[in-house]
Amino acid sequence: MDPNAKKLEEIARLARENNQILHGMRRSAFFWGFMKFLIYMVLFAAPIWFYLTYVSGTLDQMVTAINKMQGTAAQAEEKFDGFQSFLKDVRESLPSLPSMSASSSDEAR
Repeated sequence: MDPNAKKLEEIARLARENNQILHGMRRSAFFWGFMKFLIYMVLFAAPIWFYLTYVSGTLDQMVTAINKMQGTAAQAEEKFDGFQSFLKDVRESLPSLPSMSASSSDEAR
């Protein structure tokens, strides 16, 4: 056989082998690129899903409870202010009653 023909066959064999290696590398790069994409999507979507599934409902209930407590506190404060104004009106309408501080100082003697 001609030495050039042997070299050409060797070059063709190396080219086929190189082509197979490159195809494998391309498949591997595509596969692992896709896997990285999936992993990043899971890492991005998991906290959002967790918040929407578990935290959102609990947080809404907590905010509702806090708003109810604030409303109840405001109502209690209004009632207390009304009670204080009622006591003030009673004291003004009955001037003969001694004030609380005077009666407590008399009892201390």
